Amino acid sequence: MLVILSVWSWLTPILVGIICLIVGAIIGFLIARKILGKYVEQSQQMEERQVRAMFKQMGRTPSEKQVRQVMQTMNANKPAKKNKK
Repeated sequence: MLVILSVWSWLTPILVGIICLIVGAIIGFLIARKILGKYVEQSQQMEERQVRAMFKQMGRTPSEKQVRQVMQTMNANKPAKKNKK
C-alpha cells in the first residue's frame, strides 16, 4: 500500500502535466487555424496591379483584356461565404 502511494505521489503531477500539454496544444491549434483562416479570407483579394506585376515577372506584357480575364476568373472562383448567425 505504501509503495502504491509513493508511486502516485510522483506520477500524478507528470500525468497532469502531459494531459495539460496535450489539451493546450489542441486548443492552440484550433485558435491558430481560426485566426489563419480569417487572415487568408481577408487577404485573398488581388488587385489589377498585382496581376500586371505577375505578368511582368513572367516576362509578358499583359493586355487590358488579359488582365480583366484573369480578374474575372479569380472572382468566379472565390469560395462561397459561409452564413454565420
